[in-house]
Amino acid sequence: MDEPKKGKLYLIPSTIGEIEPLEVLPLAIKKVIDMVDDYVVENEKTARAFIKRVHGGKSQDKLNLFTLNKYTEPEELEGFLQPALEGRNMGVLSEAGAPGIADPGSEVVRIAHRKGIHVAPLVGPSSILLAMMASGLNGQNFAFVGYLPIDKQERKKRIKELERTSKQLNQSQIFIETPYRNMQLLEDIIKSCNDDTDLCIACDITLSTELIQTFTIAEWKNRVPILNKKPTIFIIHRH
Repeated sequence: MDEPKKGKLYLIPSTIGEIEPLEVLPLAIKKVIDMVDDYVVENEKTARAFIKRVHGGKSQDKLNLFTLNKYTEPEELEGFLQPALEGRNMGVLSEAGAPGIADPGSEVVRIAHRKGIHVAPLVGPSSILLAMMASGLNGQNFAFVGYLPIDKQERKKRIKELERTSKQLNQSQIFIETPYRNMQLLEDIIKSCNDDTDLCIACDITLSTELIQTFTIAEWKNRVPILNKKPTIFIIHRH
């Protein structure tokens, strides 16, 4: 007997902040949400709200949501994909931006590949790529290194390492921080880096409050922005 046809796993980007979804998302996302009832999400409440904003006519009662966050046990993940194995299309919905990029959805995607489920990424905003595009820094060679250490001394040490790597490889270094620690990180970048190192700060990307600017460290010392509680991408490049 032939194996049942498997459903697809759609990777569905969401908005980065509070903005009308279809201002930054393509119509294809609404079409996928129209036909998909099974989702892997980070937060059920915000996922339902996002689906309602994109497709107000979608029946919430039909939605079947699997929650993937830091509390999810690894052995649960394979079960999340059962609808796709039974032939139904599924979606991985990111809390903000693109699934699988600085996002736990990659764990489910890896299992989907192993199980022969077609993975279909959809176009949408990624704060990391949008910041890199707008930075004016080296888009031919860059690295996203995630979060830096919380300990102040370790963080300064890591910043200096990234600056050296940037110079050695001519490579832009991209990193992020929990929004309430943005100002501490910015202070350490300014204190740790050389005055002629370039720093791009990209804050509230796609929102009306968006700030994306690139200056040298010396120039930033005279124009420190207030980044408290605002999602921010930092990129350094030393030539």
